[in-house]
Amino acid sequence: MTIRSVAIIGLGLLGGSIGLAIREKLSEVTTTGFDADADVRGRATANGLVGAVCDTAAQAVASADLVILCVPVGAMGDAARGLAGCLKEGAIVSDVGSSKRSVVSALEEALPDAIVIPAHPVAGTERSGPDAGFATLFEGRWCILTPPKNADTDAVSALTLFWQELGATVELMDPDHHDLVLAVTSHIPHLIAYTIVGTASDLEDVTRGEVIKYSAGGFRDFTRIAASDPVMWRDVFLNNRDAVLEMLGRFTEDLTAMQRAIRDGDGDRLLEIFSRTRAIRQAILEQGQDVAKPDFGRGSKEV
Repeated sequence: MTIRSVAIIGLGLLGGSIGLAIREKLSEVTTTGFDADADVRGRATANGLVGAVCDTAAQAVASADLVILCVPVGAMGDAARGLAGCLKEGAIVSDVGSSKRSVVSALEEALPDAIVIPAHPVAGTERSGPDAGFATLFEGRWCILTPPKNADTDAVSALTLFWQELGATVELMDPDHHDLVLAVTSHIPHLIAYTIVGTASDLEDVTRGEVIKYSAGGFRDFTRIAASDPVMWRDVFLNNRDAVLEMLGRFTEDLTAMQRAIRDGDGDRLLEIFSRTRAIRQAILEQGQDVAKPDFGRGSKEV
């Protein structure tokens, strides 16, 4: 199975980046795209995110070998139902959502006769929209595929090669396991960021101006995460609630233990925790998932 044409439904950060990456790395592959927002379609056309921006999703997918749904996970079902009866025979339907069990269910229910292979490129920024995409977003990042047990092996291989050619390292994973892993590595950190920034803004004895003026590096990094697309993250938490609640329970227990150590003046316990977590950071650097430059490699003027 060879992917010669790709349709991208949803032309924001991820959809736009996929289109730009295809243009740069897979010049022989044709691309079409659609977004429900007419303004986004216009900006996507101006930015050249895909070869042709279509007026309907049906037009975009009509000749596509691969259809990628780049919409919030809560909208996957509706987006997929809009494609029923419009897909080319043998087309692969995939996505970029960061929760997978709900997506697998939604896509298989909406498109029972299609070749459905959900995917999650673990890449992104706090920016969103058709002006946020860039061709190198997936380079050196992971893309996790969660194919059904009876998935077409040729289709899985074709989608694996597609993501590898965009620069990603591909791994196959069970959807439930994916959701548990991402709950702790992505979803809970976002939940903490949204919460701590909200807490700071609600403090009665500290003005909002002081919070902004005297923000240290740690708080600034929380605000970067908390600036992510609110609709996308609302849907992630609602659609991955079981795994998020399980990991949130574990985090709450650990936070309580940390609180106890501080209250009891248990410096040895604090040092043990901080030393162990510092080693995790070093492992992330060694795997090339971040850089060790000051301010994480960001320029002094970058927010």
